[in-house]
Amino acid sequence: MRLNLLPGAHCQDAVRTLNTLQTNANYLEMVKRKRGDPQTQLEAMKLYLARSGLQVEDLDQLNIIHITGTKGKGSTCAFTERILRSYGLKTGFFSSPHLVQVRERIRINGQPISSELFTKHFWRLYHRLEETKDDSSCVSMPGYFRFLTLMAFHVFLQEKVDLAVLEVGIGGAYDCTNIIRKPVVCGITSLGIDHTGLLGDTMEKIAWQKGGIFKSGVPAFTVLQPDEPLAVLRDRAQQISCPLYLCPPLQALEEGGPPLTLGLEGEHQRSNAALALQVARCWLQQKGYQDAGELKASRPSLPGQLPLAPVFQPTPRMQQGLRHTEWPGRTQLLRRGPLTWYLDGAHTTSSMQACVRWFRQALHRCERPDSGSEVRVLLFNSTGDRDSAALLKLLQPCQFDYAIFCPNLAEMASTDNADQQNFTVTLDQVLLRCLAHQQHWSRLHEEQVSPDPWSTPSQEQDGPASLLLAPHPPHTHSASSLVFSCISHALQWITQGRDPLFQPPSPPRGLLAHPVADSGAMVLQEAAAIHVLVTGSLHLVGGVLKLLEPSLSQ
Repeated sequence: MRLNLLPGAHCQDAVRTLNTLQTNANYLEMVKRKRGDPQTQLEAMKLYLARSGLQVEDLDQLNIIHITGTKGKGSTCAFTERILRSYGLKTGFFSSPHLVQVRERIRINGQPISSELFTKHFWRLYHRLEETKDDSSCVSMPGYFRFLTLMAFHVFLQEKVDLAVLEVGIGGAYDCTNIIRKPVVCGITSLGIDHTGLLGDTMEKIAWQKGGIFKSGVPAFTVLQPDEPLAVLRDRAQQISCPLYLCPPLQALEEGGPPLTLGLEGEHQRSNAALALQVARCWLQQKGYQDAGELKASRPSLPGQLPLAPVFQPTPRMQQGLRHTEWPGRTQLLRRGPLTWYLDGAHTTSSMQACVRWFRQALHRCERPDSGSEVRVLLFNSTGDRDSAALLKLLQPCQFDYAIFCPNLAEMASTDNADQQNFTVTLDQVLLRCLAHQQHWSRLHEEQVSPDPWSTPSQEQDGPASLLLAPHPPHTHSASSLVFSCISHALQWITQGRDPLFQPPSPPRGLLAHPVADSGAMVLQEAAAIHVLVTGSLHLVGGVLKLLEPSLSQ
């Protein structure tokens, strides 16, 4: 009997089965050392699609918007989807990673698909692929991300969406979303250094990979990039006759009209919004919509440079879409009693710089308590081949009282929540990495020159000296760091029972058996305001949100 016909094949059962498609940590290391031709990986994805019952031509019906980039691609997709939904269109949106539940990766009209829909489509696809695999000829099951990409295609086709916004997983040229033949429009967000083991260690190599989503005759847009990677994108586009345009800044679209209000905080979101407006407008024009924004006087392009995308007046529906965009875990604030949580999944040097700017500006705007101390806490983790030492160095100007490091593991016993399971790394690996982060942090503080105790406190870039913290405990900053084995334990120590919604059972014995934990607990218990920045990994942010906002797990 087919499993998808059985009652009780619940969503968590489906997610547990999906997790078996994750690559085992030891096998993953072996694959990295023996990586083959990436083009064959793309061909394999087409075979998986055929085995699932679809042909590449079927995907043309989805009216796809394809977005890649190093930073801001998820936010750009979210802006784009929300703008087009404000036109009354039925939208599909495929993104990664998920924060709390895997269903978040496949959205209809901005909402994660329901548990029932996820379960139905999962088992239907799983069995089709199981029935067509052949162990003797290496015809196998697809990996985790490939499976979800295939599933998104099936969901969007069967739910008859008007369009699908696809966020590239990694890179572009050989990403499994790139089996599509004919998107309506493509976009490339800001480029930076990330996933160097897969994409290359220079901006030019990374730009070449990202430009792999360009298609002949399909309009593409990008934001201002450094000269060298921009030249690579231009050459890539010319080679395949892809019309590529450079987006004017958002300010140019605001001239002569009201300033645009964005649903996502942070100055860096203006670049993402500018790209989203161009991509959405192009999609509307390609599909024959008249209400796509009135053209203003166009600006001439400079010789030898990319042509500029049109400067137009965003329509009321576009303005509404930008204003109502939500994208959790990116420049997100949660105010809870004396605690303010600042959540941002920045994990590259450029996105961390943007995160630090946003955090300091948000601190500057927030109300100071009438009396009592303020404490700043960093909760950090970093994974993969990221340069965690460089990320931590960028966080130093925030002057944290305490730096807390923990793995992206919500709770030590997470077997009841399959959405948070990760088999691609071992517990030993992630804990050793956290200890390395702590050592980096201590070393950074040791390298700092001790300030003259008689000098006037220096002014912060984004505000006066009043932004400095309450008097620090008598120990040095290098000692003010802790490593916890999971996010729950870290939050229990940070909150000290003072978050009105996060009230876990009593902390395990021995959790506070450390001088820093002991003295810090007293500081946190007495503080009038506690500012907690959670950053370095979207998976870390997701684990924190799972615990702070239990409704997200429903």
